[in-house]
Amino acid sequence: MGVVYLGLLLTFLGCMLLIDRRFRLFFWNDRRAALVVTLVGTVFFLLWDAAGIVLGIFFRGEAVVATGIMLAPEMPLEEPVFLIFLVVCTMVIYTGSARLIAAAPRRQVR
Repeated sequence: MGVVYLGLLLTFLGCMLLIDRRFRLFFWNDRRAALVVTLVGTVFFLLWDAAGIVLGIFFRGEAVVATGIMLAPEMPLEEPVFLIFLVVCTMVIYTGSARLIAAAPRRQVR
């Protein structure tokens, strides 16, 4: 039961990448840029988390669905995986929305 959350995060990340592949939105549009954005975004949020932990704002919750493996004090294994999912999900939604907006017919304002 201790890997349910990690398994779900990886499954949902895989689903986002399948959507990405189908519509060529992020990684399948520009792999190098996508890797840079994902890496920078993940590092940014990991630093944000670290600052919150040091300041006593963020705490690890007890959950039976988590692995219990800690990368650092108050930093579970699932956190970087979640942050990667967050960045990829955000970019797939952003690039998909931008494409839909660009393809929408323009209405003339009078």
